[in-house]
Amino acid sequence: MDITRINHVAIVVHDLDAAIRTYQDQLGLTVSKRLVMPEQEVEIAFLPAGESAIELISPITETSGVAKYLAKRGEGLHHICLEVPDVNASLEELAARDVQLIHEEPIRAAEGMGFFVHPKAAHGVLIEFLEPFSS
Repeated sequence: MDITRINHVAIVVHDLDAAIRTYQDQLGLTVSKRLVMPEQEVEIAFLPAGESAIELISPITETSGVAKYLAKRGEGLHHICLEVPDVNASLEELAARDVQLIHEEPIRAAEGMGFFVHPKAAHGVLIEFLEPFSS
């Protein structure tokens, strides 16, 4: 499988504005992109860190999957995103290996098309595979 880099590490937070201030004021990172994804019921912010980024995720409804995750586990690591050149090929390869996947087809992510590997298949870590949109 051709994994090109860690695209981002995602952290789930209660208050996106407060988290952004923490990462800016304490770590010196800057927001490069902030957007609401209504289909996933979240607001996110990307803060570049070298060749990768930190993605802060906050639910915008109390019923979203991220809100349930936050209520159950609290703030902290949500997922690690691995960048691939061909998300469909990666999905097919993992499915052929009988890896437990959350999606059977790629879904639209903030910066490309992706899918998630179930945490049970990766020692408790949710892993996203992402093929970024062309610039």
